[in-house]
Amino acid sequence: MTHLLRVDARENRDRVLAAARELFAEFGLEVTMRQIARRADVGPATLYRRFPTKQDLVLEAFEDELAECSSIVYDGTADPDPWRGFCDVVERTLLLNARNQGFTDAFMSAHPDVVDLAAHREELGRAVSTIIRRAQAAGRLRPDFVFDDFVVILLAGRGLTAAPASTRDAAARRFAAFMIDGLRVADTEAATRASSAEGEGSSRPRPHPRS
Repeated sequence: MTHLLRVDARENRDRVLAAARELFAEFGLEVTMRQIARRADVGPATLYRRFPTKQDLVLEAFEDELAECSSIVYDGTADPDPWRGFCDVVERTLLLNARNQGFTDAFMSAHPDVVDLAAHREELGRAVSTIIRRAQAAGRLRPDFVFDDFVVILLAGRGLTAAPASTRDAAARRFAAFMIDGLRVADTEAATRASSAEGEGSSRPRPHPRS
């Protein structure tokens, strides 16, 4: 029974944090605790038992946001397929930012000194740079791509937050697909061989059919 209670409490916590991140992203930090409890489908008593103050909830929700961002990047570094790892990082980061960029902006505006965001970005930047080098070494990512180009993609993706919430995920995935397609090193070797074989076949005299 104790284990079940712990599982239930963890699920409630996760629902509350997910609801808070969604509402903060959409409406800013002015969202009330009652609105968050309603979105998470938990009672106010459950909410306040886990988060005694709104400040506690805001801070933990932002730490949850950073943890998800880190998880995306480290999943990419752990992927044995460098190109797949790179593609996943691009798509999942764009999705995360499209959903919650408003929360990040609001939090950093209200609490600029609470979290060392620069250190977080520097650590993940090193990991992303490793993913980039691995994908290039595998011959899948164009060799002139650098970390600053990854940042440009994320900056361009900020415009996705202007899309309606109902279409934002689809727009982020489509944007990611366009970016990835433009960065992929085309496998032209097979096409070149096929073209050469076709050319040789067209110039070779064709045997007469047997009578």
